[in-house]
Amino acid sequence: MAGGVANIAPDGTCGAFVPGPRCTAAPLRAGRLDGLRFAVQDMFDIAGWPTGSGHPEWSGSHAPASGTAPVVTALRLSGAALGGKTVMVELACGLTGENVWYGTPVNPSAPDRFPGGSSSGSAAAVAAGQVDFALGSDTAGSVRVPASYCGVPGIRTSPGSVSPAGVQALAPSFDTVGWFARDAETLAEVGETLLGGPPGGMTGPLLRAEEAWMNADPRTAEALRAALERLEYRFGRAVGVRIAPEGIDSFYDHFRTVQAEEVWVTLGGWVEAEAPRFSPGVGERIAAARAMDPASAAQGRAFRRVLQGRLRPLLAGGAVLVFPTCPCPAPLLTSSQAEQDLVRAATIGVTAIAGIAGLPEVTLPAGTVNGAPVGLSLVAAHGADRGLLAFARQAMQAIKGG
Repeated sequence: MAGGVANIAPDGTCGAFVPGPRCTAAPLRAGRLDGLRFAVQDMFDIAGWPTGSGHPEWSGSHAPASGTAPVVTALRLSGAALGGKTVMVELACGLTGENVWYGTPVNPSAPDRFPGGSSSGSAAAVAAGQVDFALGSDTAGSVRVPASYCGVPGIRTSPGSVSPAGVQALAPSFDTVGWFARDAETLAEVGETLLGGPPGGMTGPLLRAEEAWMNADPRTAEALRAALERLEYRFGRAVGVRIAPEGIDSFYDHFRTVQAEEVWVTLGGWVEAEAPRFSPGVGERIAAARAMDPASAAQGRAFRRVLQGRLRPLLAGGAVLVFPTCPCPAPLLTSSQAEQDLVRAATIGVTAIAGIAGLPEVTLPAGTVNGAPVGLSLVAAHGADRGLLAFARQAMQAIKGG
């Protein structure tokens, strides 16, 4: 993106796919995903194709992939056809969805607003109906945020529940594979292909994460109120819980220190060897990662142990946390960098709930603010991904009034 204008591809589409020849592949055999078409964020390896990670100098300094990420192969073995690689924020270091090198995909649900990142192209492709579902990665919210901004269902899986082999890392202890889908049913069907673990449903209750609701812009909280009430009608009254006595801002502060340390371990060698150019926001984040104080990161890791000890027992019996996925709708393309930074900090405060605690999270389109989508998140116990997806199908029916 340049000058606040999102990218319209030459064929008139939303600019979701990486420019140039399209990486496509037929299904390997028939299966439960027969007839479905999917896309992958450009940090998933496809044999014989470059893994660009959203940056031309990354692509230029790495050989084409020698193998295909197992998650991609699993989808093709289940009958799905690969429709292409999607644009992403360079090196997955951003939540707006911008890419100054390849263009920023249009948000099909709110064209005057950012699509969200880092998996911006995957979310846009699904929202535009160009594919039925799309893979993305989620570290700090890179699936959940664009899903909310573009008005589609999305999931961040429990760490380790889907193989990260063949997926470019960012901050490995937080990185997870996720996906977007055209509806909650398709989201769950993909999960049945990719996920192990028990299929059992959530037994409740709903837990309303109070700090996350208070962190939301009042218009967003109000827009999601009807959806919450419909969930309560279906599943029982939500119980208010306090999960952040330190303040939701502390979640952002601790998350970013550990993430930054891991980002530099992952990318620092390449940065120092290649001295690549960065767009301003990404360059600042890479510089902060280089300069991160190890003592601060150690405090962040200690806080992660505290939060896991707090939240995992709370959800172990089948309860589901519910809260706004993002504190506001997608920022306008014309918003200033300072405005974007404020939204980023407030957003990571809530995406870090599942991120730090290592929990699965599904976001569902559940309201609009000034015509722009906002999502409602459901978080379950670590490893309860299949049950959460089944619950999300029911939840989406309830939100729609079914």
